[in-house]
Amino acid sequence: MSSDLMLIGTKIRQERKAQSMTQTELANLSGVSLNFLSQLEQGKPSVQMDKVLMVLDTLGLRIELAYSK
Repeated sequence: MSSDLMLIGTKIRQERKAQSMTQTELANLSGVSLNFLSQLEQGKPSVQMDKVLMVLDTLGLRIELAYSK
């Protein structure tokens, strides 16, 4: 689980930088705190999923779930 959170955080950071956006700008546009966004980009396990989805939506990203046996 921790590696999944780290992967999501890394992707968010990469996309934010690709869009030339600061953490403060993304936090404001997403409606989350700067502290939350920082923790999210670091893959901290205390993040709330609804806020994660708000940040992903702001960046135009989505989570795809895949089922494997």
